Amino acid sequence: MKYILVSFILIVFIFSCSKTDKGIELTEEEKIESLKFGNEISNKAQKILLKNVASAIETGGTEYAIEFCNTKAISLTDSISKTNQIRIQRLSDKNRNPNNAIKTDVDKIAWQRINQNEKEFLLKGNNNEVYYYKPIILGVPACVKCHGSSVDIERNTQKNIKDKYPNDLAVNYKLGDLRGMWKIKIK
Repeated sequence: MKYILVSFILIVFIFSCSKTDKGIELTEEEKIESLKFGNEISNKAQKILLKNVASAIETGGTEYAIEFCNTKAISLTDSISKTNQIRIQRLSDKNRNPNNAIKTDVDKIAWQRINQNEKEFLLKGNNNEVYYYKPIILGVPACVKCHGSSVDIERNTQKNIKDKYPNDLAVNYKLGDLRGMWKIKIK
């Protein structure tokens, strides 16, 4: 009897805790503004990254671009995050950098939606955060030089990728393929 009473109290406690604040709800205007903001930030980040990678390729070829991405790409997105007081990430199921792996349940849901060709959307996280998601499409021919097949990627570049990213999954893409997704913490 004692165990039944303790079990009952425990079950009531668990269910009462799970029914706490369901989180913030956005008005239609806030949704529109959040989508607009997320799109602007992701476009800005994409443009900055592509410009810097193109400059790195021009300076020292794709081998140097791998070095650049290894040491500078995250600092560029972190800089955009700080400037706009947000958190921005690039995530993929076939990541090169382990920090860009899809890990959370919310990100897994977002990835499923991205794979169903949703262009951009908002999802609510566990702690009332609102996240903007948008696909990253391999849209520039130069990207294939580091993310394509072994035929597309120069041997020295392949070696550099293997040295910098021993568990690399971000290869065998073609122009127009889904490469990953942007994740931006809106609130």
